[in-house]
Order: sequence, then C-alpha cells, then structure tokens
Amino acid sequence: MARREKATSITDAELSLEEARRFREIRYVLMMSIRIVLVVVCGILVMVEAPYLWLWLPLGLAGMAALPWLAVLLANDRLAKKRPPRFTSRQRRAETLEAPERPMIDSE
Repeated sequence: MARREKATSITDAELSLEEARRFREIRYVLMMSIRIVLVVVCGILVMVEAPYLWLWLPLGLAGMAALPWLAVLLANDRLAKKRPPRFTSRQRRAETLEAPERPMIDSE
C-alpha cells in the first residue's frame, strides 16, 4: 500500500493569486451563509413568539447588518503574510566563559 504524505510547502512563497482569491471567496460565502441562517432563525423566533424576543431580534438584525459589511471588507483584503517566529528554540544562547586557569599578576 502506498502512503500519501501530507503536502508541505518547501518555500516561503505566498499563495498564488488564484488560491488567495478562492480562499477569500470561500470566506465570503461562509459569512453570507451565516447571514441566511440568522434571517431564518429570526423568522422562526418571531413565528413562535419566543421569550426574550425583544433581546434576540435586535441582536439578529445587528448581525444581519454587520455581516455583509465585514464579508466585503474581508473578501477585498489581502491575506496576512506569515511572519517567522520572533524567538526560536534553535537560537544560539550565550555561553558563560570560565575563568582562565593561569595565575593572576598582582600589581603590588
């Protein structure tokens, strides 16, 4: 049986434009799907006259208003570049030097 290895990148190159665009599209569609779910949930809450409707309805409406704005901002934004870690475990540490084993010359 042949084992499939997980693909790893061997360079620090950024994603291609097509890959970055696809990632942003998926993020946008996901956020709009959450908005659709909020519309349906708010409709169901109104139909069943849920307790605390005065609280849930404004929260749902605020989410439905904010999600398209955030989705467009995030869809048009470039992906963040990966920064190398600031401190790595492979960093060389300063070694303490031992005192020399030769006799000290006294000034007096």
